[in-house]
Amino acid sequence: MDADALPHATWSAFAGAWDIFRAPLLCALVAGAVLGFLGVFVVLRRMVFVSAGVTQSAGLGVALAFYADIHLGLHLDPLVGAAALSLIATLALSLDTRALPVPREAVLGLVFAASGGGAVLLGDRIAQEAHDIESILFGSAVLVRPLDLVIVLVAGAAVIAVCLWWLRALVFASFDADAARAQGLPVSLLDRTLFVCIGVMVGVSARALGSLPVFAFSVLPAATALLLGLRVGWALLVATVLGALCGVVGYLFAFFYQFPVGGSQTAVAAAFMVLALAGRLALGRQVRLFSLGRGRAPAVAPRP
Repeated sequence: MDADALPHATWSAFAGAWDIFRAPLLCALVAGAVLGFLGVFVVLRRMVFVSAGVTQSAGLGVALAFYADIHLGLHLDPLVGAAALSLIATLALSLDTRALPVPREAVLGLVFAASGGGAVLLGDRIAQEAHDIESILFGSAVLVRPLDLVIVLVAGAAVIAVCLWWLRALVFASFDADAARAQGLPVSLLDRTLFVCIGVMVGVSARALGSLPVFAFSVLPAATALLLGLRVGWALLVATVLGALCGVVGYLFAFFYQFPVGGSQTAVAAAFMVLALAGRLALGRQVRLFSLGRGRAPAVAPRP
């Protein structure tokens, strides 16, 4: 946040400017909660770099929307650009890469680097929107529009509804895809559904909050919950709560101490994970981020 714009960071000042802060704060709460929930599947499936690539692609989509509007005369809402590019990246990364002459990690690196580099290059050509580009990459205090909040709420509700509907099947496929196929589950359909959910939520959230905090929300709260050695159901709940807390606490921290919002939210998410890691080490327990001690997959999962 701009230190000159907020010289007296007090609770009364925050309450007096609630009309300004309501949309970004609520948007951070909802996006953090939903991305924290999805993050459990991201971490369990070792898809951290997929999440990074998708968030960078969303930032590129926003930059493309600004560029098309300024230089080509094509009006495209940045939210549409973010959602479109994140979905394209998600679907591309969900394809089977075994037939390619390069490993999957190389494809992920290409998507991440090309998207980030493209966003920076386009940002250099749209000087009048440079502040918006920086905000989209790293987060902003007041960039969130009421429309963004509504879209994040609707997208988040839809994503949670789909994931809860197919929850046991998604968990089973995340732990052991081969066993899930043997049980007759449509693993490919489950994978693509999960990828689309991640792409949609990342796309709408990145336009509102910035790529950096969105990536943090989709990884760190879930990693923290899994470090606690919880059962899957509890891990999903704790990751959801932690994601919401990271969004709200990070925003308040940025307000009171006049730091950048996206960086503050990311730092809070990282702090929670460091505390969980320190707690595990202090208790002398072996730290296994991707293998839950008591969170075993169900022996039989229903068809979605």
